[in-house]
Amino acid sequence: MSVFITGTDTGVGKTYVTRLIVETLRAEGVDAVGYKPVASGDRADATILAAASGNLPRDLINPVFLKPALAPMVAGMLENRTITREELAAGYQALAAAHPTVVVEGAGGWEVPLAEGFHVSDLAVALGLPVIVVAANRLGCINHTLLTVRAIQARGLRCAGIVLNQLEDEMDTAMVTNKGVIEALAGVPLLAHLIYGQDFLDPEPFLALA
Repeated sequence: MSVFITGTDTGVGKTYVTRLIVETLRAEGVDAVGYKPVASGDRADATILAAASGNLPRDLINPVFLKPALAPMVAGMLENRTITREELAAGYQALAAAHPTVVVEGAGGWEVPLAEGFHVSDLAVALGLPVIVVAANRLGCINHTLLTVRAIQARGLRCAGIVLNQLEDEMDTAMVTNKGVIEALAGVPLLAHLIYGQDFLDPEPFLALA
């Protein structure tokens, strides 16, 4: 089974988590690859996912690259280019035809606009995949995570779980308590709590998805 990775915001570690999921599944014998349909600003994330996916061509992993480091809709306007769901879905289908598990990384958060009338959430609906939410573990994380989970469910998709990502070495009270309550409040599984610098995942929750 393939999955869609979204975040509560930009910069919460979606590529980091996507890479870890792909590498973890491949280490367990699953033919998994990453897919970053849209990149803005640079292609460093796409390069990371291409390497994790067995050194597949970067253009296959990331079919749409926009130079301005802006929301894709705005970057596309500056480059006089319109992103379509058809081209992004076609890129996914090309990978899915050759690999049973494709881990799709969205751009920014759940409602980031890719083009006029076309958001990250619309791409996830078009692909029809279960969604994993990556949340940065910090003050405000609970609210942002619950809003994202509810928005996913409102679109008729299954939220398969949450990955709580520790962006700082030291943990304050909010960070410590978030882990203990977020699963119960969201009503979906906490698949992983990544401490700062952690470079591995427990494969079991992700094998169950794959």
